[in-house]
Amino acid sequence: MRLIDGYLLEVLVCPLCKGKLLVRREPLALVCPFDRLAFPVQDGVPVMLAEEAEPLSADAVEAVRAEQ
Repeated sequence: MRLIDGYLLEVLVCPLCKGKLLVRREPLALVCPFDRLAFPVQDGVPVMLAEEAEPLSADAVEAVRAEQ
């Protein structure tokens, strides 16, 4: 199962800081480690709206970094 298309990961950035995103596998989301936000992926489509993002703790961001 492909989680997120590689090209999509190259071109998508955080809508707030324009930083590189990480992939969280469970639940599937794109994570901005700088703003500590997880943008959900619904039906294979990333929802890149700040108001839809889940705030993350520093420990949660480090756990996502460890998955990479």
